[in-house]
Amino acid sequence: MRELRIRVLAGVFVVAGVLSWAAARLWNAVGTLPSVPLAAPIVLALIAAVLLATALSLRARLKAQRERRPDAKGVDPMMAARAVVFGQASALVAALVAGMYGGTGIVLLELLDIPARRDQAVYAGFSVLAGIAVIAAALVLERVCRLPEDDDHNHPGAEPVA
Repeated sequence: MRELRIRVLAGVFVVAGVLSWAAARLWNAVGTLPSVPLAAPIVLALIAAVLLATALSLRARLKAQRERRPDAKGVDPMMAARAVVFGQASALVAALVAGMYGGTGIVLLELLDIPARRDQAVYAGFSVLAGIAVIAAALVLERVCRLPEDDDHNHPGAEPVA
C-alpha cells in the first residue's frame, strides 16, 4: 500500500478550488449561487474526530503490544489496513471538498455585504479548516499504522504501510 503524498492532496485541493471558483463566479453571474450548507464543516469535523480517535486507539494498542503487556489486545493487520484505506480515502475526499468550498468561499468574499452570503462564507471557511483537519488526522493514522522498516528487504520508493 502506498503512502499518501502531500503533493497529490495539495494538487487535488488547488484544482478543485480553481474549478469551483470559476464555476461559482459563472453561476453567480448567471443566477443565484447555491448556498453552502451548515452541515459541511460539521460532517468533516466528525470524520476528523473518528480518524483521530482510531489513530489514538491503534497507537495505544500497538504500544501495549510492543511492551508485551499481559492485558494487551492485539491489532488485527486487516483491521489496521482497512483503517488506513479509510483514512486515505477520507483525505482525498476532504482535499476535494475543501478545495470546492475554498473556491466558493473566495467568490463569497466579494459578497460580504449580504448577511446570508457572509454566513455562507463563514461556513465555507470552516469547511476548509475541517477538511484540513481530516487530512491531518488521516496522515496521523497512516503514520501510526506504518510497519517498521525491514533492513533486509528494503525496497526503495515504496514504504510499507500496515
